Amino acid sequence: MSQAVEIVALVVSPVHAFEGRPADGPRPDPAPTSRLEVEIRAGSGIVGDRYFGRTAHRNAAITLLDAESLEVFSPVPDPAVLRRNIVVRGYPIDSLAGKRFSLDSGDGPVEFQGYRPAHPCAWMNVVIGAGAMKALRG
Repeated sequence: MSQAVEIVALVVSPVHAFEGRPADGPRPDPAPTSRLEVEIRAGSGIVGDRYFGRTAHRNAAITLLDAESLEVFSPVPDPAVLRRNIVVRGYPIDSLAGKRFSLDSGDGPVEFQGYRPAHPCAWMNVVIGAGAMKALRG
């Protein structure tokens, strides 16, 4: 699949922020999660991310988000609060399950294997606002 795509955000989350009771709020990250670049290792994910090298998450080591899905909110939330690793615009991510695809930020293409949707959780109602989880599911 070759088409113009914009990489809107890169996010590396070294800790699980969405644990415990949503009423207590997310756990703070030790450093900003937004990045200008990331290091991806085949079969392991993004270096420094909470899922890097974890066998249980091998098929979900890197998650993508369609930037257009955020435009239903006013104001549009910072993509980093959703904790998806790569936020893109102009790419049919909903159709990628079971397919190989690539993204190129200018340093050469990186190959990925799509597995399954990364559905939003109830924490979205906390970090974005009431009804966010349902709105993000479409």
